[in-house]
Amino acid sequence: CTAIITRKAAKDLHKPISILFCNLAFSDLFTSFSGFWISMLFITKPDDTIFGSKDMLAPYALYATSILSTIYNLVSIGIERYLAVAESIRTRFRVARSHSIAVVLINWVLAFFLGCLPLMGWNCLHTGKNLSVLYSPFCVDYLIFVTTPNVVAAFIVPLFTYLRIIMILRKRKLRMKACGQATGTYKSAEIQVARTSIFIWLLALVSYAPLFAGVIFDAINHQCPLDLYPSVYIFRNCTAMMITMNCLGNPIIYTLKTKTLGAELKSLKCLSGKRLQACTV
Repeated sequence: CTAIITRKAAKDLHKPISILFCNLAFSDLFTSFSGFWISMLFITKPDDTIFGSKDMLAPYALYATSILSTIYNLVSIGIERYLAVAESIRTRFRVARSHSIAVVLINWVLAFFLGCLPLMGWNCLHTGKNLSVLYSPFCVDYLIFVTTPNVVAAFIVPLFTYLRIIMILRKRKLRMKACGQATGTYKSAEIQVARTSIFIWLLALVSYAPLFAGVIFDAINHQCPLDLYPSVYIFRNCTAMMITMNCLGNPIIYTLKTKTLGAELKSLKCLSGKRLQACTV
C-alpha cells in the first residue's frame, strides 16, 4: 500500500515503468492477503491444511494466482528496463503506456488461468491419488506443471536482462571515455544498476527456491503425511514466510532505489561529434 500511495503522490503513473511498479505492488498485496487467509485457516482448521479439504482449494488457488502474477511482473519489469536501455539510441521502438497496460492485462489473465486450474477440476480432492503432501488437495503433477517453467523464468530472464543492461552501460561508458568525456556519473549509475540488479535477482532466488524445492520433495515423496509431521509442515510455513519477505522487499527495491537511480541517469549525456545521447534507464 505504501508503494502504491508513493507512486500516486509522485504523479508519474503515466510512465510505462510506473504502471508495472504499481501492478507489482498490487500483486504483492494480493499475495499477502491470500497468505493471511491461509494462515487464518491454519489456526482455525489445522487438519484441513495437512490432509486437505474443499475449503483449501479457493485460498490456495488465490495464493498461486498472486505468486504467478508477482513472477510475471518481475519478469516484465526486467524486460522493460532492458528495452529502455537497449533502444534508447534508436527511435523506431519505444515502450509506451499502452504496451505496459497490455502486459499487465496479459499477466493477470495468464496468472488467473494457471492459478485457478484446480478450481476448474485439476485437483485430487476426490481421487486421492497423486496427492500433494504440502499443498493438499492440489495434485503433484499440477504443481510441477506450474512451478517448473515459472520458477525458471523468474531466475533466468531477470538475470539475463540485468546483465545485458550492465554490459550496455559499460560499453557506453567506454564510448564516452574514448570521446574524452567525463565518466564519473556514468560509473556511479553503472554501480547502482549492478547493485540493484543483484538485489533483485538474489531476492527472487531466496524467496522462490524453497517453494520449488518443496514441490520437488512432493514429487519424490511417498510417505504418509502423519510420518512427516511436523518438520515438513514447518518447512512449508517457512516457504510462505520467504514469499512474504519477497513482497516486503520488492517495494523497497523498486520504489526507494529507483528514485536515486533515475536522478543519476537523467543527467547522463554523451556529446560527441554526432551528439550521441544516453537516455534514462
